[in-house]
Amino acid sequence: MPSITQPTAPCHVPVDSGEEILLGVDTHKDFHAAAVVTVLGAALDGRSFPATTEGYHQLVSWAHSFGALHRAGVECTGSSAASLARHLRAEGIEVTEVNQPDKAARRRRGKTDAVDAEAAARAVLSGRATATAKASDGPVEELRLLKLAKGSAIKSRTQAINQLKSVLVSADTALRESLAGLSNPHLFKRCAELDDSQECGPAGTARHVLKLLAGQFRTTPSRNRGPGHDMSRPPV
Repeated sequence: MPSITQPTAPCHVPVDSGEEILLGVDTHKDFHAAAVVTVLGAALDGRSFPATTEGYHQLVSWAHSFGALHRAGVECTGSSAASLARHLRAEGIEVTEVNQPDKAARRRRGKTDAVDAEAAARAVLSGRATATAKASDGPVEELRLLKLAKGSAIKSRTQAINQLKSVLVSADTALRESLAGLSNPHLFKRCAELDDSQECGPAGTARHVLKLLAGQFRTTPSRNRGPGHDMSRPPV
């Protein structure tokens, strides 16, 4: 994978500086493969650039050396190419989301990053790709990140609850009976207060594990929770 600085001089003779060209990008985590084509469909050049701020500047400078760049087709603008898409928009380039390379081109020429990058540019040129890439720089992106964190927290909490109750099912009879019939908030509180220093073996280990799992559900200060808050339900 290329990670060094790329020369920005084109391999082919540039078209007229006023003639429009299109950029196509096949994106990856550490580098992006780019290709430039004319509005008549002629392929001009292809290069790979690091997925860094400096790499983005190199990519745009290289593409501009072929002509007037106003449009780009980019894969994965919602994930690995989000930063690149923001950079292109800041440069005044319209970014179109390309879902996948053209399958016919893949069959004819095989699967390579260069082919995929060129196919992305041709998808915009032909009108096959028309979806405007998501901006990923406003309130919607903030909500997406917060929702991601919330979903992860809820999943982790649910998993811990299930694990606690699974341990309790196989715990010794006396312990299981002492905790029977409790609502989730009271069960978590009682488990967090278990004395796990008096017993050894499976019984002592079960108490210790229950205490560890219940520690994840300890109440926060009352000023952060309304009256009647149910600890068994994740906060909204």
